[in-house]
Amino acid sequence: MKIVADENIPLIEAFFNPLGSVTRLPGRSMTAADIKDADALIVRSVTKVNADLLAASKVSFVGTCTIGVDHLDQDYFAAHSIAWSSAPGCNTNSVVEYVYAALCHLNINWLPVTFGIIGCGNVGGLLYKRLKAQGVKLRCYDPNLSLAQNPDLTTLEEVLQCDVISMHTPLVTDGPYPSFHLLGLDELRQLKPGAVLINCGRGPVINNQALLEVIAERDDLRLVLDVWEPEPDISLELLDRVLLGSPHIAGYSYDGKLNGTEMIYQALCKHIDKKPSASLSQLVPPMENNLLTVDESIVANGEVFQIAQALIKQVYDIAADDARLRSLAQQARAGEINFAQGFDGLRKHYPKRREFHNYRVSLPGLDDTDKNWLKVLGFNCV
Repeated sequence: MKIVADENIPLIEAFFNPLGSVTRLPGRSMTAADIKDADALIVRSVTKVNADLLAASKVSFVGTCTIGVDHLDQDYFAAHSIAWSSAPGCNTNSVVEYVYAALCHLNINWLPVTFGIIGCGNVGGLLYKRLKAQGVKLRCYDPNLSLAQNPDLTTLEEVLQCDVISMHTPLVTDGPYPSFHLLGLDELRQLKPGAVLINCGRGPVINNQALLEVIAERDDLRLVLDVWEPEPDISLELLDRVLLGSPHIAGYSYDGKLNGTEMIYQALCKHIDKKPSASLSQLVPPMENNLLTVDESIVANGEVFQIAQALIKQVYDIAADDARLRSLAQQARAGEINFAQGFDGLRKHYPKRREFHNYRVSLPGLDDTDKNWLKVLGFNCV
C-alpha cells in the first residue's frame, strides 16, 4: 500500500509504516501527480481534496487528521466509492486551551462576564462545559442544537451582546444553516462597546472585509483571530488591528495532532480490515519535569484567575505565536519573504505545545474550591 501524507502530521511513519510505504509532502501544494499511484491519502485542513486532486489516482481512502471537513469533497467521495474519515474531537482540548490562554494574556477575567459561544459542537461544547463548571453566565447560538441539549441556547442577536464571544462553528456554505459570513457588517456593528471577539474556528465565518470596516469606525473592539479570510494570504491591515493574531494554530497542540494521527490510523486499519498494532500509549512517553508552581503572594491573594494566568503562561506563551506572525508580516512588507509561504512555514515549524493535563500543580495553601476550579481547566493539582 502506498500512503501519501501531509509532512506536518506527527508520528506518521511510526503509525503507518506497518501498513505500507509512506511519502511525506507539503499539504498545501499537493498535486494530482503527487498522489497518482497512492492508495491512501492522509491530510490536514490545508489540502483541498476533490476531483482535481483525485481524478487520476487510485486512492480508495482519504483521512484528515482534523475536526473540520470543509476541505473534503464528500459528494465526490460518495460518487467514486472512496472511503474517508476525519478526526472529530482530536484537537478540541487544544482549541479550548487557546481561548483560555488568549483571555489570560489580555487580562480578561472570564468569571464575571457574560460569555457568548457561537457553535457548540465538539470545541464549543467543551468550552461551554468548562465555563459552566466555573460558574460563568453563558449565552450560546447553534441552530443545530435544542434547548434540551443546551439550556443556554438563544438567538445570534443575544449572543452578539455578550462581553466575550468565542466562535467555533464549522464552515458551511449550503443547507438550512450556512455559516459562511455569519458575521457580516450588520452583525459586527451590533457588538457592544469593549466586546472581545475570538475566532479560532474557520476564517470565512466572519466577513474579514466587513470586520476591517467596523474596526475602522470604532477602536473599542478587542479582537483575537487565529483563522482568517483567506489563508494564507491574510490581510496584514487586519492583523495590525487585532490584539492577538496567530497562523491557524489554536488546535496545534502536540497532543491534539497526535490524537488526530492515531484516529486516522485506526480508521485506515478498519478500512483494510487490519488490527491496529500501534497506539499513543506505546509511542509517546509521559512528560518529565512537569511540576508547576506560582509565587506564594499570588496564592495568598486568593484570586484564582491570577493563579490561572501564572500557570497558563508557563505552559503556553500565546504572545509568542502573535510575535512570530507580526515578525513575518514585517519581513513581508520589507520584501524579504513571501508572506503566504511564511504563514505555512509557521505552521510547519510550530513549537511543541503540550496541553494542561500533562502538568502537575503544587500550590500549598490553595483551598479545595480553587483546586477544583483549576482542575476544570485541565491541570492536575497535587
